[in-house]
Amino acid sequence: MKKIIASAIGLALVGGVAVTASAEVESQFGGYWRTRLIYQDNMKGTDASYGVAADNDTGSYSRVDNRTRLYYTAKFNDSFKFVNKFEFNSNWGDANGGDIGADGDTFKVKNSYADFTLGNVQTKLGIQGASIGRDFIFSDDFSGAYVNMKFGMVEVPLMWIRPDSVDGGGKENDRDYLVAQARIKINDTFKVQPYFLYDVKSDLDFDQEWENWYLGLDVDMKMDALSAWGTFIYNGGSIQTDIYNDNDNKGYLLAAGVDAGIAHGQVFYATGDEDGALGEDAFKLPQGASYYWSEIMGLGTFDNTASNGAPGDQISNIMAINAGVTLKPMDKMTLKGDIWYAMLAEDDAAGNDKLGTELDAKLTYALMDNLNLDLVLAYLFADDATGGEDVLETGARFSLSF
Repeated sequence: MKKIIASAIGLALVGGVAVTASAEVESQFGGYWRTRLIYQDNMKGTDASYGVAADNDTGSYSRVDNRTRLYYTAKFNDSFKFVNKFEFNSNWGDANGGDIGADGDTFKVKNSYADFTLGNVQTKLGIQGASIGRDFIFSDDFSGAYVNMKFGMVEVPLMWIRPDSVDGGGKENDRDYLVAQARIKINDTFKVQPYFLYDVKSDLDFDQEWENWYLGLDVDMKMDALSAWGTFIYNGGSIQTDIYNDNDNKGYLLAAGVDAGIAHGQVFYATGDEDGALGEDAFKLPQGASYYWSEIMGLGTFDNTASNGAPGDQISNIMAINAGVTLKPMDKMTLKGDIWYAMLAEDDAAGNDKLGTELDAKLTYALMDNLNLDLVLAYLFADDATGGEDVLETGARFSLSF
């Protein structure tokens, strides 16, 4: 009987501790949901090769898809939290969650990391997301470490990103990004951010050495009626593989943009190499680069594929210029119109370089709090590097954030 009483008291004490511990943790929930209806015509074709012009007469494509993201954060105090983000995807009618009976197994862990601050140093360890070089060289989730040291108007973030680690029969074939940045707030108008990304890979199985690096600078200016930005990135280092054959890199990217309320625009240029090859002069992208721009050539709202010949979100071997307007005719409605012209920095294998002129229109309407509807209509007047057929994209997106 004494043992039973002692056990009961022990369980009560454990339960009390558990209740006390959970009461000290603030649980924060959030998420994102969307359903998209997509229609595309002549979007993708056969790449140009052997001196033959690209053919993008590929007919139409349509799809309806779902995405759900659920967020959970355990906040222990203002300096310590545990962040998690989960994702579920399906296409209407597919065999993995989109058919009769549903029961999909598309569960994904997007983020799971500890975020803690000691003094003036913030640290994140685990699966997390980051943007480097205004997304031109990195914008993705990764496994690694982030350390940000704050000194008044200056922050110094450091990152270790592990894109790949393979055990090749006893030989470690690793790839690492080592990143150093400095965020400097000069005043309320100007901010500058220099950064350096060192991409190193050692593949002992195939005797490949990869020492690729990026030195960049982002500049931001914000005034009452105008904001502007600029980015310069130089790609150096050397790559020795079966494809690159010990190239000394010397590519670069230039980009700038302006937003004056109703009007906006941007331009960017990234070097390429002759015949579309990634030779010394080409701006080579690390894994994880993702810069969205136009709806058709630059992935845009629906982001399932880019038009034939266009780089999509991988900004290399291209020059593009944009002008647009943003109108708000009522509180719940926003209208946005853009015109884009793009061409390759170097000719493709068929000797073509002009991608074409794209017109984009997007209407966003707040159906209710947190629930939006986006309607998109885009048309690309195709030129020689895209193919002989113009490209159409249209669709709708319902999205919910909470």
